[in-house]
Amino acid sequence: MKLYNTLTRKVEEFTPQNTERVKMYTCGPTVYSFAHIGNFTAYIYWDLLVRTIRLNGWKEDRVLNITDVGHLASDADDGEDKMEKGARREGKTVWQIAEMYMNDYLANFRALNLIEPTQICRATDFIEEDIALVDALDKKGFVYETSDGLYYDTSKFASYADFAHLDLENLKAGARVEFNNEKHNASDFALWKWVREGEDHAMQWEYRGRAGYPGWHIECAAIIHEKLGETIDIHTGGIDHIPVHHTNEIAELEGAYDKQMSRFWVHNNFITIDGEKISKSLGNVYMFSDLIAKGFSHLDYKMWVLQGHFQSERNFSFSDLAAARQRLTNYRNFAALRWQKPATDMSEVRAEILEQLNNNLNSAGALAELDKAIKNNVPSNEFVEFLDEAFGLKLAESTPDISDELKAKIAERKQAKTERDFAKSDALRDEIAKAGIKLLDGANEMLWQYE
Repeated sequence: MKLYNTLTRKVEEFTPQNTERVKMYTCGPTVYSFAHIGNFTAYIYWDLLVRTIRLNGWKEDRVLNITDVGHLASDADDGEDKMEKGARREGKTVWQIAEMYMNDYLANFRALNLIEPTQICRATDFIEEDIALVDALDKKGFVYETSDGLYYDTSKFASYADFAHLDLENLKAGARVEFNNEKHNASDFALWKWVREGEDHAMQWEYRGRAGYPGWHIECAAIIHEKLGETIDIHTGGIDHIPVHHTNEIAELEGAYDKQMSRFWVHNNFITIDGEKISKSLGNVYMFSDLIAKGFSHLDYKMWVLQGHFQSERNFSFSDLAAARQRLTNYRNFAALRWQKPATDMSEVRAEILEQLNNNLNSAGALAELDKAIKNNVPSNEFVEFLDEAFGLKLAESTPDISDELKAKIAERKQAKTERDFAKSDALRDEIAKAGIKLLDGANEMLWQYE
């Protein structure tokens, strides 16, 4: 299995430290608003990663976090906490906001048939671990205090710029972080923020005799250390996380414990919509409810995502989504053949699909192999189950065998056509269609498909 590793900027062979516990971490959502379809692109690709790990005979221990405090309006250390902003917008408490949007996120996660993480961790459940990590960094001399919080001194971490290939010499204050006269360096970042006088912050905890709350980056680092320990196998996230969030996580954990944080870093690119960046101001933010209103399903969208590569920028359009839906329909009708004709040996196809997935999660290549195979083969139940293990498209579940009654009607229609009783044949075809079954009349056979 090979993966592009952001750490080395090249595709490398991946083997886990322990095949029974492939330690993985995924940056999850900040639950201050509904997640749009673009947000879920990453989770579809990371689901493919988990499935490929399993197909190689390994077992994953995967943690996904839910950010429900501390993520400010940008990657900077100033501005309003996104949770506070969402609560004010909705007229609810921050706790209600977190619960509502987390439940919506998880509902869509499950509708996409994504494998559940081993552990889902809410940031607010790890405040003590956040504090312990800040204390560990303080003992190593990385922490200094300003009027608004405790900051990480990036000049003390010699390899700070390495991961993102940052040019710290020319980094101006304000280019990556809001300007703050009290910072020692422009790249320094908040580990813990104080609740200042006159500030109404609903989520706050006492630390060093003062009320405050954790910085965004410390949350992920603390959860990783607590749940997965030192040196995990794979850390996933979006490419926007590379220069700030993930760079800061590395500085925190490697600074505190002198151990490599993660052996592989795997980052996904983003989707655009009609050639434009997803933006509320452009009116091109689509939720799954918008897709459903247009007659599409979660799995149609998953099919569209899997047709591309996680490192490529993709442009979404409804015409392309319709093509993906048709492709998924073709796969379902291929799966339905297993009830109608003797299966062929597809072991070579299975090996070719896995080879493509092992080649840096080349799902497009894997699906191309499947497209070639469905033209001249009939799957077994085992092969359809393999496809579901690989892609999670519910082909087996959505293509059950039809009833004996329907089969009898199909046989009766075939006889009617043989006898050239076209009125009876058409009537039976229409009756069968009411059950969601479409008949294909070949030269020597009559096959049924799901509509």
